[in-house]
Amino acid sequence: MPNSSNIGRVHYRHFLTIPTRWMDNDVYGHVNNVVYYSFFDTVVNKFLIEQGQLDYSKGKVVGLVVETKCQYFAPIAFPDVVVAGIRVAHIGTSSVRYEIGLFKNDEDNPAAEGYFVHVYVTRSGNKPTPLSTQMRSVLAKIS
Repeated sequence: MPNSSNIGRVHYRHFLTIPTRWMDNDVYGHVNNVVYYSFFDTVVNKFLIEQGQLDYSKGKVVGLVVETKCQYFAPIAFPDVVVAGIRVAHIGTSSVRYEIGLFKNDEDNPAAEGYFVHVYVTRSGNKPTPLSTQMRSVLAKIS
């Protein structure tokens, strides 16, 4: 994972603006750590849906998160806007590692960075399945 001190928005290939909500703040007055993972899920899955690679209700293949990490550098709080950037760092036979940067408002340095790994499995049997050629092509756009 890149060191946040020397990277910024240019490291990422696709972006989604996500408004924070009043309920995202915790008793300390900033967005609670668990919400960051929701931002991760939102930017990746929205990208996959928009690219026609995820049918979360009827698709025969689904991605299961098997590994995650998040590093926090600066607080985010309602009513900030989060700009979530993603890139694909690794494509395996049936897995993908997505790297995510969360940027507060118009800032160039990330407030948080992390990753998660999806393993793509058959919905019916939960068995790993190779990524399709089409999926690989879509992922290459943000690699």
